[in-house]
Amino acid sequence: MNVTIVDYNSGNISSVINSFKEVAKDKVNIEVTSNLNKIKSSDKVVLPGQGSFKSCIEALNNIDGLTDTLNEFVKTNKKPLLGICVGLQMFADIGYEETETKGLGWISGKVSKIDNQNGGYKLPHIGWNQINIVKDSKIFKNIENKSHMYFVHSYEFIPEDKNVISATTDYSSNIVCSVEKENIFGTQFHPEKSDNMGLKIIDNFMNL
Repeated sequence: MNVTIVDYNSGNISSVINSFKEVAKDKVNIEVTSNLNKIKSSDKVVLPGQGSFKSCIEALNNIDGLTDTLNEFVKTNKKPLLGICVGLQMFADIGYEETETKGLGWISGKVSKIDNQNGGYKLPHIGWNQINIVKDSKIFKNIENKSHMYFVHSYEFIPEDKNVISATTDYSSNIVCSVEKENIFGTQFHPEKSDNMGLKIIDNFMNL
């Protein structure tokens, strides 16, 4: 099986690469590339994202044909894709970080700044926080509810269809921290920085 981690110059993704390789051992071939043919032929794709919504969308669009290839992978061929952090946020129709930016439009919704309750909550939301699993997601197999995951973000994804939400975390409000829609999976937290529970989520994705 081939799993491709999309490298589109969106910041340091070394911890994502290392954790996937650690889980894969020799059973799964992990490729890190923006080569369109390699992405098309892979069984699963991981879309990481660090930095702002705007900078990540621009970085994707800067690689000729990459957005079309990802659309084909997800929407036409219905193969599994995991978005991490801004990788999840880009599923939205629109994001409001820096400036209004069009997203990939895979899951209807928007990405807005977390309401910090007039400074009552620090932004970015950094560190370990409990997740509340609200639906039986394939990537949460053998993950206990209220497990702690590692977060770094100031913006949240607000999907129109609440049925896609698989987990939330409590930080100023119930923030969406995981989604599942058919073959599309996303986590706002960083599984690659979330210790053994995070590695289990990566393993679950690779075993889909």
